[in-house]
Amino acid sequence: MKKYSNETIAGIFVLIGLVSVGYMAATLGKASLFGDDSYTLYARFNSVSGLKVGNPIEMLGMEIGQVASFRMDQEDQVAVVELKIKKGIQVYDDAIASIKTAGLIGDKYVGIDAGGGGDLLKPGETITETESPIDIGELIGKYAFGDVKKE
Repeated sequence: MKKYSNETIAGIFVLIGLVSVGYMAATLGKASLFGDDSYTLYARFNSVSGLKVGNPIEMLGMEIGQVASFRMDQEDQVAVVELKIKKGIQVYDDAIASIKTAGLIGDKYVGIDAGGGGDLLKPGETITETESPIDIGELIGKYAFGDVKKE
């Protein structure tokens, strides 16, 4: 049986530590190491105020994906949101995507009402029915300064 030097043992522990840190960073950062387990859908909103890349996508109260990116459609003057949906989750072409607020802090998320009366959306297709976020500040301003009419 050979004796291992202290340097060899220290090197093995450093290597194990680096592999462990790399694995934890990939897992906590929700990075995919061995292929992507999601597909892409798009949604077109008049406003994406408060929504950020990485915000969750929920359906039936469960997280089913994340917001991947934004781009502006200059021709139609809308924001196009790229949604990464977990594989196995079915979204129909009559689904409604809404930007909603979670809790008192005001974190935004995309809520999807899955629909069910139409055909399944294929990867790369667009959810046509959307609801932009409600601007609470604007509503409070209208109420405070009398723009809201009582009937």
